[in-house]
Amino acid sequence: MIRNLDKTANLVLCDKLEDAMRAQEAQHTKKIIYFFIKRAFDLIGSLIGIIFLIPITIIIKLITILSGDFNSIFYTQDRIGKDGVLFKLYKYRSMIPNADEELKKLLKKDKELAREYKKNKKLDNDPRITKIGKFIRKYSIDELPQLINILFGDMSFIGNRPYLPREKEDMGKYYDDIVKTKPGLTGFWQVSLRSRGTFEQRLKMEQFYSNNNGLKFDISIFFKTFGAVFGGKDAK
Repeated sequence: MIRNLDKTANLVLCDKLEDAMRAQEAQHTKKIIYFFIKRAFDLIGSLIGIIFLIPITIIIKLITILSGDFNSIFYTQDRIGKDGVLFKLYKYRSMIPNADEELKKLLKKDKELAREYKKNKKLDNDPRITKIGKFIRKYSIDELPQLINILFGDMSFIGNRPYLPREKEDMGKYYDDIVKTKPGLTGFWQVSLRSRGTFEQRLKMEQFYSNNNGLKFDISIFFKTFGAVFGGKDAK
């Protein structure tokens, strides 16, 4: 009798283990399909987008020259990618040429600005932004050269913000979760808060995305991006 009960218990346990393994395999297959579709979309979308970069680049360059600025309209910067690997991020320059050096001077000179930057990792009324820079930032045009990063595989259309190396320490406990995914041209935080909210709120939202990303979530973010960008709301 006891032997029969043990045999039955073992059969039940085996069935549960098999169910768990099948569920795990199904989840793994689902993830593989998700990453395949995502990468295919990134490749096709970035190739098409880069074609439109050519006339946009010419227009921005002409406007910049007419304003008396003869420096490069492109800006490159080291950013933290998937698994913490650094990569060169491309943007249209929306600030004065020596923006990073000027930021250090501003934060050293103005304690109020230093507190604001420490809390939000940005300045609401950043004096380094140029006139054309203000426009292209409002409609996120400055982000478009990141299509090159997407083509190279450093980034994706949908993902978390590509953080600066100097922000790694401030990311604290959120860092390991956030770098599990590729940075994105747009993401959960961007379509939800855009330039509003604190650095801590951004980190929490991006940790949530890293732990819950999927096809439906990405599609939702993709379509919400149009409203956030073309509305120009909360962009700084």
